[in-house]
Amino acid sequence: MRKIIVLEHISLDGIIQAPGGAEEDTSGGFVGGWISSYSDEILGTLLRRQMNLPFDLLLGRTTFEIWEPYWPQHADIWSNVNIATKYVASNTRTSSNWQPSVFLGGDIAEEVANLKQQQGLDLHVWGSGNLLQTLMKHDLVDTFWLMVYPITLGAGKRLFADGTIPMRFKVTESKVTPRGVIVMNYERG
Repeated sequence: MRKIIVLEHISLDGIIQAPGGAEEDTSGGFVGGWISSYSDEILGTLLRRQMNLPFDLLLGRTTFEIWEPYWPQHADIWSNVNIATKYVASNTRTSSNWQPSVFLGGDIAEEVANLKQQQGLDLHVWGSGNLLQTLMKHDLVDTFWLMVYPITLGAGKRLFADGTIPMRFKVTESKVTPRGVIVMNYERG
């Protein structure tokens, strides 16, 4: 059975929208790119460790479309992202040149629950705010690997939005970087 591991950059007030760049996800007039000043060697090491694990990806359409033109051109930074099977939740897309990609439509919760029951690599979820709400509502998340940044943003897409069901977790790892980012791994308790 596969695990669903959510990996997120998150502000103190719970925002996960567009952490890496101003143009990542401008919905609602949001201007992103809020993590860059917090980068340091410790955070980089922790991120690379996650990026170098074997995994498949489970992404929402918007995150996929942000990544689709970028990562094939930057394999020197993150080669595993290109070889991972990318499962994409979308009711509008059915194909991509960025392979291997599989598009999931219809009842996404049911599709993902079926994926979890299959043999294969763990499914890593980055970004994908709308998909995350569906995963949490249907109790499909096994692990949260969170990088909590010492900043409040006030508005934007939140990790724990309305409709989150009660879930118990235990901290299995935590580290504070020199710039104040708290990196925590939460496993289902």
